[in-house]
Amino acid sequence: MNKWVYMFTEGNANMRELLGGKGANLAEMTNLGLPVPQGFTITTEACTQYYEDGQAINDEIMGQIMEAITKMEAITGKKFGDKENPLLVSVRSGARASMPGMMDTILNLGLNEEVVEVLSAKSGNPRWAWDCYRRFIQMYSDVVMEVGKKYFEELIDKMKEEKGVTQDVELNADDLHELANQFKAEYKEKIGVDFPTDPKEQLMGAIKAVFRSWDNPRANVYRRDNDIPYSWGTAVNVQMMAFGNMGETSGTGVAFTRDPATGEKHLMGEFLMNAQGEDVVAGVRTPQKIDQLKEVMPEVYEQFVGICHTLEDHYRDMQDMEFTIEDRHLYMLQTRNGKRTAQAALKIACDLVDEGMITEEKAVAMIDPRNLDTLLHPQFDQAALKAAVPVGKALGASPGAACGKIVFSADDAKEWAARGEKVVLVRLETSPEDIEGMKAAQGILTVRGGMTSHAAVVARGMGTCCVSGCGDIVMDEANKRFTLAGKEYHEGDEISIDGTTGNIYAGIIPTVDATIAGEFGRIMGWADKYRVLKVRTNADTPADAKKARELGAEGIGLCRTEHMFFGEGRIDAFREMICSETVEEREAALAKILPYQQGDFEKLYEALEGTPVTIRFLDPPLHEFVPTEEEDIEKLAAAQGKSVETIKGIIQGLHEFNPMMGHRGCRLPVTYPEIAVMQTRAVIRAAINVQKAHPDWTIVPEIMIPLVGEIKELKYVKKFVVETADAEIAASGIDLKYEVGTMIEIPRACLTADEIATEADFFCFGTNDLTQMCFGFSRDDAGKFLDAYYEAKILESDPFAKLDQKGVGKLMDMAIQLGKPVNPNLHIGICGEHGGDPSSVEFCHKIGLDYVSCSPFRVPIARLAAAQAAIADK
Repeated sequence: MNKWVYMFTEGNANMRELLGGKGANLAEMTNLGLPVPQGFTITTEACTQYYEDGQAINDEIMGQIMEAITKMEAITGKKFGDKENPLLVSVRSGARASMPGMMDTILNLGLNEEVVEVLSAKSGNPRWAWDCYRRFIQMYSDVVMEVGKKYFEELIDKMKEEKGVTQDVELNADDLHELANQFKAEYKEKIGVDFPTDPKEQLMGAIKAVFRSWDNPRANVYRRDNDIPYSWGTAVNVQMMAFGNMGETSGTGVAFTRDPATGEKHLMGEFLMNAQGEDVVAGVRTPQKIDQLKEVMPEVYEQFVGICHTLEDHYRDMQDMEFTIEDRHLYMLQTRNGKRTAQAALKIACDLVDEGMITEEKAVAMIDPRNLDTLLHPQFDQAALKAAVPVGKALGASPGAACGKIVFSADDAKEWAARGEKVVLVRLETSPEDIEGMKAAQGILTVRGGMTSHAAVVARGMGTCCVSGCGDIVMDEANKRFTLAGKEYHEGDEISIDGTTGNIYAGIIPTVDATIAGEFGRIMGWADKYRVLKVRTNADTPADAKKARELGAEGIGLCRTEHMFFGEGRIDAFREMICSETVEEREAALAKILPYQQGDFEKLYEALEGTPVTIRFLDPPLHEFVPTEEEDIEKLAAAQGKSVETIKGIIQGLHEFNPMMGHRGCRLPVTYPEIAVMQTRAVIRAAINVQKAHPDWTIVPEIMIPLVGEIKELKYVKKFVVETADAEIAASGIDLKYEVGTMIEIPRACLTADEIATEADFFCFGTNDLTQMCFGFSRDDAGKFLDAYYEAKILESDPFAKLDQKGVGKLMDMAIQLGKPVNPNLHIGICGEHGGDPSSVEFCHKIGLDYVSCSPFRVPIARLAAAQAAIADK
């Protein structure tokens, strides 16, 4: 028989997978001899079973709950529904991972009219008894039966108005008795049956409600944002009530052993006299600072401070605690490792090491890598943000905060920014030619696209705030306006976007700049000491490369050469190349581009100071580069001495039905080898010049041929690369080594990696395309249906943001297992967006990659995640 229920005396802190965080910590505090109201925990496995049984609690679990109630009655000396000594309990959720405010709680369970009368007589405090009952009816109705809170709030407000008072605490026992009756009438009207009076019936209703709340919309969104699997389930904690609302000698509060905002070592928290737990959190009344408890009840304060020291010493981390004082007796209701800002996390970790509480490894392991984002990007001013109400929400695709005037085109963004205006670029979707406008904007908001859409990828690379895929926007680009939440926005109107949460606000919310504290360097130093994986960056410009080096990148894992073609003067020559009809015309146009490419590569090599640079040859379909505006088409026609009609015909001919699988990647140099020849010349000449200027560096260019799915493609293109490179090196008179590898982004390349490895010096997984081809999802359109997939529990996270380890991961593993034996010198990396996602980095460590490569601002995240993976492996 399975054990589904544990008394607090039977558990401990190591059982959080089974008992949830709250249940495990209540058991641990019980073991430490702290004043914990006793009770029992129904396991996370029981929650999973509840869903498997069609949202029902089976007889075996029910039997064990009933046994636990009997044991609890014996421990407390109180009984459910008893006329002498009635037992009242709280019912709370508690998942493995802390999910503050995401699931439901019910207090004062076990009350009915008779029990209220008993409590009222025994305590000599009828006001307290009726207050408990009206709270219970309100919470039970809201949480268990889903009758909205607002109906009850309206009744309370009406009662206060009639009595001429402003605070709940000013209502007397008769008022609360009357309110309880009104609440029950409201319940009956909404539900159609009387409010339950049997405590056991109430308890089963509450337990089911907590299990149900695991699947509520709030919890589902929170889990997706925080990588918490649906399969974990939540535990339920049933605990004897401690009453903070028995009058002025009772109270309730929340405290942290260190400041969760700054990490400073001092007790911080709030309490309310004559109140219950939800009053503090809900902000109904203004609480007092924890220090004031010293004046109100000195002996309770001393005891509480002692418990705080005990808990922090025991858990060796900052604790977030909930407590209740019942008639001068202190009870601990919860402790957990407290949520904290990134700044506080770094300070607390370093302080704990300095205090001798934890090791460096533990310090590295306790920081959530995703939180580092907030240290590297501007954020909204917290006070202003609290007062603001979002008008829309989409995907937080690139972190940070941005505000400015709305513009609708990349050219306008450039023009307005040049005048000193701060702008937010709002587009249906972005394309490579928007890049300069994207650079000029404070932030980018798109109607279409997901986490790996063009806008998201480029914005993350530049460290620019981006919110993508806001399908609620009704866009009218032609007239430079859009509608959102019933309001029309025009060019020049002000807007603020939060790239971390995906929230969109009307008007300007002030921002504060990012600050990297001294502790950041210490933690990163420790991370570098323990990690095995190298961390490179995806960078296309010297500025990005320099930023990435500052943030600790050990090379470039991906330089996308196509992003270099959009500068002044370059795009014209590139368009001439695309619209050439003979090899001679094409070579003449490429000769104009060569010096630009060479100059760019020289600057990149300079910025990287001799560390590896992987340059990917031209990848996107050519139609992305052709002109769309009439005057640009005329300019191109004039430059080539062709008619406008001819140019339009060529452009029309480049159109593809499915460009992601069309004429791109290695298929371009197979068709036009002269493109690969020009790019090879630029790479090798740049390397020769920089090597000559810095004899102490060792420059080894890594040339990456994209989208190879068949070894003969790689052989064919490699032949042109090697011939060109060898000729350039021979002419230069210096010895220069170089490598030719491939980007693995087609499933067939993984399946035939043993063949491809005979020709490749390195593999680099392009997991954006590999995911796209593996699932058959278009990454720019997947946003339209992914929400339905989350709802139906088909997927738990966006496979473009978090690597699909089962499918895509299996292909990667296979490619490594096939490739390494054939070519022991093969080095292998990843350069899709997954290179900066902590759980994906952990997977890359596990399957034996040599490096991950990610956008510059995610380099610290990858360094920390790589260290955590290595530490967990020990």
